[in-house]
Order: sequence, then structure tokens, then C-alpha cells
Amino acid sequence: MEKLDGYIVDLKGMTDDNVSYRWQAGDDFFSAVQGPEIKQGSLDVTLRVKKTSGAYELEFRLQGTVQVSCDRCLEPMDQPIDALCTLRVKMGSEYADDGEVVTVPEREGTINVAWNIYEFAALQIPLRHVHPDGQCPASSANLFHEEERSDPRWDALKKIVNKS
Repeated sequence: MEKLDGYIVDLKGMTDDNVSYRWQAGDDFFSAVQGPEIKQGSLDVTLRVKKTSGAYELEFRLQGTVQVSCDRCLEPMDQPIDALCTLRVKMGSEYADDGEVVTVPEREGTINVAWNIYEFAALQIPLRHVHPDGQCPASSANLFHEEERSDPRWDALKKIVNKS
């Protein structure tokens, strides 16, 4: 987890009401997070922390690409990511995450946002991700398109089977 120590935000030590952070989340980041969806990628992450009365608003801007497997050919493909996500954080007696507000212990006053960055990126991946038409590797794409073609002889047999 020490590889992710660079993603710790000191909320308690904020001297200004607005603070900004910048990170480059690359392959080392995704390897250290060990999430199931994304293993490689390159994201520019900008975080703006705004102190409000009793809470903090963390606004994440993620831009870049992550590598996922194509659903059609199973080969790696780059999935563009361009997202603006918000997280509300408040201080409390112990850590809690109710889905809308994260509570961090006041005695610590810090939050490690590495997992939040990962989750925000993973949420931007569409349910179905495929290479654009014609860009799947030739051998895999040929297999896919052969399955789509129909043989009239088999179609006639399928009609007989479906009637019974």
C-alpha cells in the first residue's frame, strides 16, 4: 500500500479553502491498486478540494485511457476516459462510507483517494467494450464474422428443428 501513499490528501491540515492536486496514474498505479477491471492505463488526474462548512467537496477530473479486453476478440484495447466526479467527505469519530458521504476519523484527518480514482475510472468503462468496426485483429475478427454468416442449408434444417 505504500506505493499509494502519494495519494493521501491532508484535509485537517488545509490552510486554504481550495487546494488542488495533480497525479499521473499509470501502470504502476493500477498494479498497486489491484482492482479487477483495470490492469493498465494512463490517466491525468486533477483533484480540487473545496472546504465547506463541516465538510469537504473533492472534485476529480480524470482524462486519458485505460486498457480493457475487447468483448468481441478478447484482445487488449484502449478505452478513453474523460470524467468529472465528486466525493463528499466529512470528519467524524471513525471511518464510514455510506455511498454519498465518506467519513474520515478526525484524529487522522487524511484520506487516501487512490481507490476513489480507480473506482471513478472503472465506472466510466461501458458495459460493452469493443474495438471500432474493422479494428479487431484479423484472426479474431474473421472468426467473429464467420459466426455471423449463415448457410442456407443449415437454415432449412433449423426451420425443421424449430417446428418440432
